[in-house]
Amino acid sequence: MTKKELIYEGKAKTLFFYDNNKIIQYFKDDATAFNKKKHEIINEKGILNNFISEFIFKYLSENGVENHFIERLNDREQLVKKVDIIPVEVIVRNIATGTLTKRLGIQEGLKLKKPLIEFTLKSDELDDPIISEEHIDVLEYAEKDEINTIKEQALLINKLLLQLFSSINIQLVDFKIEFGRLTIDKKVILADEISPDSCRLWDKSSSEKLDKDRFRKNLGGLIDAYKEVATRLGIKIQ
Repeated sequence: MTKKELIYEGKAKTLFFYDNNKIIQYFKDDATAFNKKKHEIINEKGILNNFISEFIFKYLSENGVENHFIERLNDREQLVKKVDIIPVEVIVRNIATGTLTKRLGIQEGLKLKKPLIEFTLKSDELDDPIISEEHIDVLEYAEKDEINTIKEQALLINKLLLQLFSSINIQLVDFKIEFGRLTIDKKVILADEISPDSCRLWDKSSSEKLDKDRFRKNLGGLIDAYKEVATRLGIKIQ
């Protein structure tokens, strides 16, 4: 990686300046959980997430979901549209697991009658607390019409990803996404990444976890699981 002007460094990605309307997104090998209370470096993770996220963002774009992806530059970098990230993480759940079961005492693995959208404040310091649409509106994280756009896009993304992963015998349990405003016209679009780091993916036949829960729960085999997802999607990494 050549010397570039650093814009922002997150837990799993680093952003570098490209021009006024585009940035370079670099995928690191850092594996983190519980807002970096657990942290390791796992070789190849960033490469796998880069290729998988590229595949998914292209797929979504082809099916009507505008997003920040422009092109993959190399094994670890993408050129993406510059956006101002809305400080709200959007979680879409199809099956009950994780914090939902702990907060509400719901049975692990319960299939929800319809997709559930939850919002959390994007804040590691506060452990990403759950917030409501009212919080987002009143505290001016996003306008009401932007919230509606985000919800509509989240449900469409969920529908498309359910179809994609079902076709390769994977159950999309839940996922986290982020949105941002384009610097040019302030339009709200999908940003960040979609990968096994940000999704829960279970093999439909065995219920084997093929996502970052392998790291969270000390199951081991994270890279093998990510490679399995990439292989099933037909992604070739050289």
